[in-house]
Amino acid sequence: MEPTGSTATRSYPSSWQAFAIWVVLGAVGALGFLTLAVIGLVPIIGIVWIGTRPSVRNSWFGGLAGVGAALLFVAYLQRRGPGPVCWHTATASGCDDYMNPWPWLIAGVALIAIAVIAQVRRMRTDAGHTTP
Repeated sequence: MEPTGSTATRSYPSSWQAFAIWVVLGAVGALGFLTLAVIGLVPIIGIVWIGTRPSVRNSWFGGLAGVGAALLFVAYLQRRGPGPVCWHTATASGCDDYMNPWPWLIAGVALIAIAVIAQVRRMRTDAGHTTP
């Protein structure tokens, strides 16, 4: 039995809600860095805010899933690639050059899979070591 004035650290279990918050921050940060690096600095405020809350900090794997989601979005945008794709309408025509979507797709799926597996493992270990 511990005294009431002890400085023992409290264990906070991971949660899917906290994971989702990290997913949003990771996706916004990744898309910000892909579009304009300065915009990618905005989620740092959210990351610092979340870092001060132990109940949310334990689900940081969601940030990896957010980056993976951003990579999947890029893969979706580049789905016509690789190479040039020409188009025309009654009033205009043009060509767009697309990147290969496969590296983006593979990296996105891998990051999301790693993040979800790590979160599930963290939640299982938290469930086994919870303190009242």
